[in-house]
Amino acid sequence: MKVAVIYNEDYADLESEYSTELHKKLDFEPYFEIQESDPIKEYAELAEDLKKEGFDAYILNLRDNIDIFFRDYEKNKPDVVFNFVEIYKDRADHEMYFAGLLELMHIPYTGAPPLALGTCQNKMLTKKILRAVGVRTANYKYITKKKKIYRHKLNYPLITKPALEDASVGIDVGAVVTNHKQLKARVEYILDEFKQPVLVEEFIDGRELNVAILGDSKPRVLPISEIDFSEMPDHLFNIVSYQAKWDPHHEAYHKTIPICPAEVSKTVEKEAGEIALKCFKTMGCRDYCRVDMRLSKDNKLYVLEVNPNPDLTADAGFMRSAKYAGISYRKALKRIVMFAAKRGGVV
Repeated sequence: MKVAVIYNEDYADLESEYSTELHKKLDFEPYFEIQESDPIKEYAELAEDLKKEGFDAYILNLRDNIDIFFRDYEKNKPDVVFNFVEIYKDRADHEMYFAGLLELMHIPYTGAPPLALGTCQNKMLTKKILRAVGVRTANYKYITKKKKIYRHKLNYPLITKPALEDASVGIDVGAVVTNHKQLKARVEYILDEFKQPVLVEEFIDGRELNVAILGDSKPRVLPISEIDFSEMPDHLFNIVSYQAKWDPHHEAYHKTIPICPAEVSKTVEKEAGEIALKCFKTMGCRDYCRVDMRLSKDNKLYVLEVNPNPDLTADAGFMRSAKYAGISYRKALKRIVMFAAKRGGVV
């Protein structure tokens, strides 16, 4: 079976990003090793792992040019596309379009379909849908334009988010605000910088749980992972900010430590799994997904995000949960490919 691992990375941006000095002086003790990250190399290694599982796998970088895909398809005719296309021409909301193209061409592909990708990208729409089926989310306000005063009935602290972004973009270490002055500044920063509405939510103080799901027609909840904030300094709120995810030179990156499996009660484990499955099915996800939740001080679970097609690198949250479920990295990749192949009638 021929598998095309398709992604979209700009080499110029990567060269600029990775030219950063890796060993500059830090004013804190790093928890993780600081090393250069190379997503293109990671895709190549993923394809090599698929080859070891018996697939004829190769990588293809779209580089914001869909003609590259058309030319490759005419030449190679892959049986399955492993879809890693997330941003096209710097637009996160264009993620769904490549999946839509694959649908139109009747090419089997991994992960969520276009509607699920587009809906989960819209934080406001996701909240409305989940609340409609009885899933608890934080109280919120949606702001679309600047005002002198942003009136609301929410309880501080609040967390501010661009409504249409992914991967914590726009949710930096200053995203949590404690008064109206800070709220106004933050809202107007997002409106100006991201040119999109702002989702303002009550900040749920508590434990952060990541619930991964693997499967298609019979999805399975994997062991719950937790983000440990116990080492987070007082000047930073306990959130998985953009810096915590992507900046190895920032303190937040080293103070958000994953623990898997999470030490939670059987009751919480059962409820979290049920909620995650409900989110997975309601939002139309497929193959692999991660649902992020907060467990409040009074033991209530609040869904923060539904993440179709989450990061599949070996040390990321989804694969960490798969490992503790007894599923190796290569076997998890193989299962995801086979879900797509079966849907497409390839096997």
